Amino acid sequence: MSIRYDYKHEVPPQKIDLPCDKNAGHGDHWAILTNNIADDVPDWLQAMLETATLPAGLTVGRTDHKTLLLGQDTPCHIKQILTMDNGKPTAFINAYPSVHSPYGVNCQIERVIRCERTADAILRLRTTDGTTIYAFDQLYAINRHEYKTPKNYFANFSAWAYNIEPSNKDETLLVKNPKAIRYHRAFNDIVADNGGIVPDDIDEQIKTWTPKDGNENMPLAPVEINFGESCIYLFGDTFGQEDEAWCQGQVLGISRTEFFGIPITLFDVAILREPNAEAFVVRIAAVSNEQNRQIQVQDYIQANVWLQVAIYAENQQRQSHI
Repeated sequence: MSIRYDYKHEVPPQKIDLPCDKNAGHGDHWAILTNNIADDVPDWLQAMLETATLPAGLTVGRTDHKTLLLGQDTPCHIKQILTMDNGKPTAFINAYPSVHSPYGVNCQIERVIRCERTADAILRLRTTDGTTIYAFDQLYAINRHEYKTPKNYFANFSAWAYNIEPSNKDETLLVKNPKAIRYHRAFNDIVADNGGIVPDDIDEQIKTWTPKDGNENMPLAPVEINFGESCIYLFGDTFGQEDEAWCQGQVLGISRTEFFGIPITLFDVAILREPNAEAFVVRIAAVSNEQNRQIQVQDYIQANVWLQVAIYAENQQRQSHI
């Protein structure tokens, strides 16, 4: 009897330093929530200490004796980083607003763009289907020494919205290429006949597909694709700000909460949804206003967001269920 091992040599991912003068900080992120940062944020930092928790990340049972990360169990909350000396907090390092999310995808960490002084980091992640995602790491302060590549992680994704609004349904594309038309119509028919599920042999079925109505030798009519009903994710193109993203997608769920008395709407949005791939669903938090109160489940939205990621040990056995 022979035994085979699938061995993968795991090493820390590539790290790229983000100089302090290139680190944009969190001023714009706090501005999502208040126009009076100088007064409100210190008050919030003080108030959060009354309900503060210790996020576990990947460090279950282990403690970084030099850094303390504080969080909260509320959906929208603050994470605060302090230095430690002999088991006591000694200095403030950083703080930023965060969003808890139950949604995630399986991916690998390819690169870490970091500012060690502030414990800020942007992770470059690659999903199992090859999609590249950049997101601010909520838990870098405690996870920084734990990450390995090419190890697979289940990563949870959330975001704060600078703005969120219904997508523009007037943006359309008329497809006239006969091969593209045939593929589009065949794909839709096959998936519809299969209960909305993409079959494993979709490509083979498309090759043998024939139209349900009309003469199969007749040219197919052009297809109009509405870009306002597409799922799109574009990461930032400025170094150190790749986590500032534009996205468009379909709202799968809506709930409401508060952030220190500020009404917040939580939109669960599929911003990438491709055949034979995990859906990329993000919980997007937006300050409630008259415009976003009009958005309903199943609507398509577009938004400018600050994308966040959190990787926890407790859910590494999870699979995306959306």
